[in-house]
Amino acid sequence: MKKKHKGLQIAILVVVCVILAGLCLVGYYLYRQVNSGLFFEETTLNGYDVSGMSCREVFQMLKEDYSAPTLTITEGDETALTLTLEEMGYTIDEANLLADIQDCMREQNLSLIFSLTEGNTFEVQVSFDYDENVFTEAVTSANFAQARVASADASLEYDGTEYYIEPESYGTEFDDADLQVMVKDLVDNLVAEDRPQEDQVLALPDSFYYIPAVTQEDTELTSLMNIYNSYCKAVITLTFGDDEEDAIVLDWSTIQNWLVIDGDTATIDEQQVEDIVYNLAATYNTLYLPRTFTTSNGDTIEYESSDYGYQIDQSGEVEQLLADIAANTETSREPVYSTKGRERDGADDICGTYVEVDLTGQHLWYYKDGELIIESDIVSGKPTDDRETATGVFMIPYKQTNVTLSGGSGSSAWSTPVTYWMPFHDGQGLHDATWRSSFGGSIYKTNGSHGCVNLPYSVAETIYNEMEERTPIFLYKTE
Repeated sequence: MKKKHKGLQIAILVVVCVILAGLCLVGYYLYRQVNSGLFFEETTLNGYDVSGMSCREVFQMLKEDYSAPTLTITEGDETALTLTLEEMGYTIDEANLLADIQDCMREQNLSLIFSLTEGNTFEVQVSFDYDENVFTEAVTSANFAQARVASADASLEYDGTEYYIEPESYGTEFDDADLQVMVKDLVDNLVAEDRPQEDQVLALPDSFYYIPAVTQEDTELTSLMNIYNSYCKAVITLTFGDDEEDAIVLDWSTIQNWLVIDGDTATIDEQQVEDIVYNLAATYNTLYLPRTFTTSNGDTIEYESSDYGYQIDQSGEVEQLLADIAANTETSREPVYSTKGRERDGADDICGTYVEVDLTGQHLWYYKDGELIIESDIVSGKPTDDRETATGVFMIPYKQTNVTLSGGSGSSAWSTPVTYWMPFHDGQGLHDATWRSSFGGSIYKTNGSHGCVNLPYSVAETIYNEMEERTPIFLYKTE
């Protein structure tokens, strides 16, 4: 009995030892599992199988995958810009993510037996930090592959002949703020997802770009073009002789400033036309103005006023300019004169052709184009109030042959036929005097004319044949 009892004790002791050994092994196993720092088999985190992985390994995997998506912005079929999340200022909150993974590890260990037998399914939030400065510097058209091209409004252009509308052009500029709003909405949604996302593509719509404010269909632009084309071809050249340098050209550069536009219609500011005509008259009128004349003997004669010269008809010239502008074509002409001389070359209205009479020396010279044609002694008017030859600068407005000159009344009436008659002032003129046998000297003092300048027949004939109408004549005294 003692041997049987002792055997039982030994058996029980063995069993107890085995059990204790098993428990120690189990305890050691569990201890090793808890302190392994690894996730148990059949453990998933955010859908990933993390069995046998450390917290750091899981962290690195999640960080890489969640940070991986790129954003590609396209224009048409072309890539404009590709950015990573980090380049856009989106970076994973690493401390928070690692802490969450470690919490999962602790939760696993707290339910050790269950975790070892059933596994675990964990979910963590992968959150991102956002740096606005990095974002705004990255998400901008300045970083696009292609430089931006500005849109251009339709414009009115001039080719030197007429106006046309240059159509608008559509560029690629846009508001960076609009781009940033669009991109941020997309990326915010992307990083808020529970699972890592694929690369994203953002295609910019055609409506995204700045559009021209003025198009070629703009009615105001079309109206302005039509108005300008109604005037821009007018080129009025006012000539003051043959020298082109003396010409005044009124073209579109001037006329444009005279336009008064009201809606679809335009008129010419007549005050400005009157002003320019007034200035032309002030510059180029020579009638009734003082003159300085150098005689054939080299003396200088000052005339307070001249009855010879050019005078612009200002109202007539204004009217003609308005008509020329309305005609919208090129024209070259003299100004409208109320009085004009024989010829002019800019300010010079004598041009080397004139008759010169020295009433003191009783001598005449006739020059044509600067060349002396003939000179001769004369007999001028008797120096009395009613017969003295006038001094001054006059015009010979016309010439005539076979004229009977007459004057006086009653017993003092006289009548004399002449062959060549060239009047210059108040009934006085140049003419032949066949009744005289001599000329010059002091004859005029006692036997002078009634105011005319008497010439030898051949001299009168030569002057008459050579002279053109409106030739100036200078009469002066040297005493």
